[in-house]
Amino acid sequence: MRVFTIVICFILGFQWHSYSQDILQKKSTFTHQDTLRGSITPEREWWDLTYYHLDIKINPEKKSISGKNTIQYTVLKPYSVMQVDLQAPLKITKVTQNGKDLEVKHDGNAHFITLLEEQKTGSVQSVDVYYEGIPQEAQRAPWDGGFTWAEDKNQIPFIATSCQGLGASVWWPNKDHMYDEVDSMLISVNVPKNLTNVSNGRLRSTERHSDGTITTNWFVSNPINNYGVNVNIGDYVHFSEVYEGENGPLTMDYYVLRDNLVRAKNHFKEAPRMMKAFEHWFGPYPFYEDGYKLVEAPYLGMEHQSSVTYGNQFKNGYLGRDVSKSGWGLKFDFIIIHESGHEWFANNITYKDIADMWIHESFTSYSENLFVDYYFGKEAASEYVIGIRDNIVNDSPIIGPYHVNKEGSGDMYYKGANMLHTLRQLIADDEKWRGILRGLNKTFYHQTVTTAQIENYISEQSGIDLAPFFNQYLRDTKIPTLEYIIENNELKYHWVNIVDKFAMPLKVSIDNQEQWIHPTAEWKTMPMEGNELKVDPNFYIEVKAL
Repeated sequence: MRVFTIVICFILGFQWHSYSQDILQKKSTFTHQDTLRGSITPEREWWDLTYYHLDIKINPEKKSISGKNTIQYTVLKPYSVMQVDLQAPLKITKVTQNGKDLEVKHDGNAHFITLLEEQKTGSVQSVDVYYEGIPQEAQRAPWDGGFTWAEDKNQIPFIATSCQGLGASVWWPNKDHMYDEVDSMLISVNVPKNLTNVSNGRLRSTERHSDGTITTNWFVSNPINNYGVNVNIGDYVHFSEVYEGENGPLTMDYYVLRDNLVRAKNHFKEAPRMMKAFEHWFGPYPFYEDGYKLVEAPYLGMEHQSSVTYGNQFKNGYLGRDVSKSGWGLKFDFIIIHESGHEWFANNITYKDIADMWIHESFTSYSENLFVDYYFGKEAASEYVIGIRDNIVNDSPIIGPYHVNKEGSGDMYYKGANMLHTLRQLIADDEKWRGILRGLNKTFYHQTVTTAQIENYISEQSGIDLAPFFNQYLRDTKIPTLEYIIENNELKYHWVNIVDKFAMPLKVSIDNQEQWIHPTAEWKTMPMEGNELKVDPNFYIEVKAL
């Protein structure tokens, strides 16, 4: 969840909205570094990620990190230079392959490794990248990304990472582009023995050392995007349950600060409720092998895969506020629902380029509405999603510029959710709509995708040419407006403020009789008795009587 030059992973409330819009508009020109970060360079495209072993030591007192990342890859075509990313002030100290030191040329945050051995197509190779330093500290996590170095109320270190948009290379060296997810990963984190580290996947082992430190080894058996990798360090206690899901028993683990155990055991009952609703709408939880975790963090929250972070103060709504002003937003914990929704849209289905971040945020913002629908009914869900429209700015398109690591407008949250809600009305068959949502997660299971793939799939499954629809809502800022005139027992109507070929049918009530009309850019006329026209408010449009 996230949105801005340093993107995060969730839709926030009203204060968040103005803040995020300001940040989103700050950058309109792009640099050489933006291209190196955001494009599939020749030094990236020749190798396919297969495995990481991130093996690090974190020193809370010095706020430092040191260690190495073993990067295993399959050679797709012969090449001798590899790009690995790591952001200053962290430094790569050494790179080796098969015990031999390799030359590294540094270009800002991109580092180019010259390989000595022949890279044969189809061969599996690995390099060890050693690094150290004091990583960037998040000034307002998770918005600006980096490490959060906090303390709990007992003055015990409480530490976490958050880095979407800014990139995982802010704290560990990796192939920092979304198009290529690693197939599996081992995360080994060494911390003082009075602390516990929680990361993604399942805890494989714990090692206690004579120097007064402890290492936890977490294994992720599913593909994972770089920004989804996290460390969470604190005085954690653990409890768990088993959820009987669509694919069988699913472990659900919870890690919270020691003093919050009683509150969490009551409040986190929301998590299995979330799982039930989202498996209904989206299909089976995508990471049964790695389990589901909810981990308390010193910031609001983030969708780290199988290690969802939580900091909503054990309150319903967004820190106790209803982002929809409808009342329904206080019926659930916003962060548990939204950030967990990203397990399907962001972690299961992941964008190739951050320009397409709407695939994460629009669907996940819409998931809040579907959660309300599942437990409180369709009318309540409509009130919720219509209620968040007040936060839409229509300042710039939802899709951003490609190949420069830049997302589009923060409207990908509220406007994106209302776009999908409108699409549900247009399809006019709730079971077909649910089948499309579940089909997306099955068809693109554990894949990185483009907007075109998502658009084409929905068009094919719905039987509707949705190209103009998506052009209108994703690539333009205009709100389609129905203009109409009632006179002489006739209704005249047409669309304005639209892109080329936009001709969305519309459900209306004419003199209390529900029916569909089919406006286009050209005026249409139909007989009408009476003078009352009501447009279904579930469509995200504007209406203007002339």
